[in-house]
Amino acid sequence: MKKQIHLNGFIQNSPSPHSTGLWKHPKDEGTNHSSLSYWVETAKILERGKFDAMFIADVLGTYSVYGNSHDAAVQHAVQLPAHDPVLPITAMAAVTENLGFAPTISATYAQPYALARQLSTLDHLTGGRVAWNVVTSYLESEAVNLGLSGRLPKELRYDRADEFLDVVYKLWEHSWEDDAVVYDRDNDTFAHPEKVRLINHEGEFFQVPGPHLVEPSPQRTPVLFQAGASPKGRDFAAKHAEGIFTKNHSLEATKAYVADIRKRTKEQGRNPEDVLIFPMVLPIIGSTEEEAYAKYRDLTEHVSYEGTASLLSGHTGIDFSQYDPDQYIEDIETDAVQGNLDMYTKDPNKKWTLREAVKNHGLGNGTVKFIGTPEQIADRIEEWAVEGDIDGLNIAQTYSPETFREFVDYVVPELQKRGIYRKEYEGKTLRENMFGKGRAHLPDNHPARKSAVIQSS
Repeated sequence: MKKQIHLNGFIQNSPSPHSTGLWKHPKDEGTNHSSLSYWVETAKILERGKFDAMFIADVLGTYSVYGNSHDAAVQHAVQLPAHDPVLPITAMAAVTENLGFAPTISATYAQPYALARQLSTLDHLTGGRVAWNVVTSYLESEAVNLGLSGRLPKELRYDRADEFLDVVYKLWEHSWEDDAVVYDRDNDTFAHPEKVRLINHEGEFFQVPGPHLVEPSPQRTPVLFQAGASPKGRDFAAKHAEGIFTKNHSLEATKAYVADIRKRTKEQGRNPEDVLIFPMVLPIIGSTEEEAYAKYRDLTEHVSYEGTASLLSGHTGIDFSQYDPDQYIEDIETDAVQGNLDMYTKDPNKKWTLREAVKNHGLGNGTVKFIGTPEQIADRIEEWAVEGDIDGLNIAQTYSPETFREFVDYVVPELQKRGIYRKEYEGKTLRENMFGKGRAHLPDNHPARKSAVIQSS
């Protein structure tokens, strides 16, 4: 059997979050992101395409590094307005049966006790179709608006996130036994109290006695996504993640990243096949190659240069308003998103000027573009799957949700024809659709299953 591809749809609750300025395009409906109908229609498209999940990005602050101001972000809709990623999920779950939902929630600012309840509730309401994209927040504006004096150092952010996960693992996996809830009307017992345990977590960052507020959900722990780029981030992802999101210019860079993650996963005592790696790809589809490239040129005309410079400044923590557009971007360490800087400073094939980087970053946040006919795009997907050892793709958009609709209508049938993509969902839960029927729960070698258990209340 040929290797099977998995797909997620990459989106954000914002007008044109990953292709800056594309809200102006006549095919774009991103300005409707504040309406439920927009989300319902998008979810239906992705489920029709048999996608694993809708991957919902998020930030809690404004892009204010560029010129030390949020002005460019406001003017050009640079992930602003930024609506909540979680609230549309129940409406989308009501009109779908199999599509999963992976909201981004920051472990830097959330509280584990409350988040565990929120995601367990969603896992119940969706019938086991929820994931969590675990991030450590990088924007200075997030920190100061949430009561801190400044952004936490990267090492501290990951240390806090590691303990955060230890807390929620104890709540999700160990606080309630599987058979705690009995609904015993004759003996006036809803659940056995001796089977609901305190977790009594006491650590550097959190003190959480428990117990968990919610009985075990279909998946217990939601599917865990992460996007580690720095060495610390890659170790974190290799330890915890079931799905890893990455972004690269080329197949060669992706191959190196995948090999490194597989190695780190083994070092964490986990099976490499228990982690699916999803590079982000921006498809630009035409009935002919010439039509696809003409579409690409048209799309670039809608990109906002200043808006994209503001986005890139926020992603990297570097104020590019101080740069000459023809200046080469420097290779430095950043406390923001190292991967977004490394794309341009560690590219073995070229040196990037700011002008070139902004032009590239404006469509799909700088990710690789697959441009061509449905057959040509399917060829590249198959090449990346086989040669790059990837497990699937995060499909980004130019105009939303029409990019998804085009991909589902034209590329998905080609993938199915080649026998590398499913025609029906395999399971009911998101984890089953990613890893196989009967695998609704985390495997025993995952650190969540090894968290220390606790005492009865």
